[in-house]
Amino acid sequence: MKITNSPLFEKELNTIISFISDDSINRALDFTNSLESEINILPEMPFKFRPSYYYDDKNIRDMIFKGYTIPYLVDSEKNVIVMLEIFKWINR
Repeated sequence: MKITNSPLFEKELNTIISFISDDSINRALDFTNSLESEINILPEMPFKFRPSYYYDDKNIRDMIFKGYTIPYLVDSEKNVIVMLEIFKWINR
């Protein structure tokens, strides 16, 4: 399966990375590398995470990563995983 990012996911991720990098560039790089590693596992086990609490669709799952929720869509017909957004649950 191919992994793609929605524009909303890209925007929110850039905001988070920018915020972290204001404190420490190394922490921002570690966050980015760890997140990429976790996302890259998804094609092997696309339904690894729970069904989404925020969407009413069994093909949308919620990855939890360092306090962030990352809903993603598993589209088996198109053979793609779409990262939808990333947020802290408290800000939702």
